[in-house]
Amino acid sequence: MAIKVLVVDDSALVRTLLSEIIRDTPGLELVGAAPDAFVARDMVNQFSPNVITLDVEMPRMDGLSFLEKLMAARPTPVVMISTLTEEGADATLRALELGAVDFLPKPKIGVSEGIREYAELIVEKIVAAASVRVKPLRQVVRRDVAENEKVNPTKIHSTEKIIAIGASTGGTEAIKDLLVQFPAAMPGIVMTQHMPPGFTRTFAERLNKCTKLHVVEARGGERILPGHAYLAPGGHHLIVSRYGADYVVKLSDMEPVHRHRPAVDVMMDSVAQAGGKNVIGILLTGMGKDGAQGMLEIRNQGGYTFAQDEESCVVYGMPKEAVAVGGVDQTVELLKMGDAIQAKLKAMGGGNRL
Repeated sequence: MAIKVLVVDDSALVRTLLSEIIRDTPGLELVGAAPDAFVARDMVNQFSPNVITLDVEMPRMDGLSFLEKLMAARPTPVVMISTLTEEGADATLRALELGAVDFLPKPKIGVSEGIREYAELIVEKIVAAASVRVKPLRQVVRRDVAENEKVNPTKIHSTEKIIAIGASTGGTEAIKDLLVQFPAAMPGIVMTQHMPPGFTRTFAERLNKCTKLHVVEARGGERILPGHAYLAPGGHHLIVSRYGADYVVKLSDMEPVHRHRPAVDVMMDSVAQAGGKNVIGILLTGMGKDGAQGMLEIRNQGGYTFAQDEESCVVYGMPKEAVAVGGVDQTVELLKMGDAIQAKLKAMGGGNRL
């Protein structure tokens, strides 16, 4: 049975381009193209689409307001189409909080050529979204963490353990849900989430506000400190090196791996080599196989690995691949993973001196 897709965008050009891509793809069926949320509402009721592509910025009712109403009344997999701006990044992250499955950046210039270049990725994201079990909108309650609840970096002397987290589709919420489970006194953390340039800084800032950790977008050259988490910037791989007793962040613009830059495998391979038995690798929800070999390498070097379980994943792709290659020591439900990781750290002994 074909996947029924509804396109919602105020740009006639974008509607036309997306419609052409969907019509030309076997297995996809375009059921409508709406210029605003009000027309979209009627089409949702009429056609019951399996997936909706939704523009963030629209007249009369913006995409976020429509998304919130949709998820409360008729939960449907949604792929957001967002602008490559700071405002667009913030709105997109809010959309993912509200239940959107994934997003695609809308080119600032050369929209026609840009969207055609994205055609394969657009189809991939639509197909993945169709398989997602969308849950009714949950009330998003976020308590911002005060600075005095975070570890004072001047009191930190050294770190032995290091944690590496990788994620893709559904990962922004999964990473947040994991980090809020951690106390301030955690080993240094490095993270790779598949995101384009311009989105990762905003994502890091949002994580920093709602967790007890100091979360930053990595700039390269930083010493990795306990109580801190470093997010790979869009467009650059994050690599961990060892200098004496310290772990240090390096950034690389080498070729994409699994079509991604940053790639989870690149980060995890480097962490495995730098940290050996002191590494904990964590692979969360995501589409594709990035991270599977990196998790296996962490295990091969004596580290320990966790994967998110299928039930709590938005897309059980990356964790499934890691399990298949033998790269996972323990599969855990997302909301129980924080306790499992802290128990493992305790069992490993050593750690941070604060």
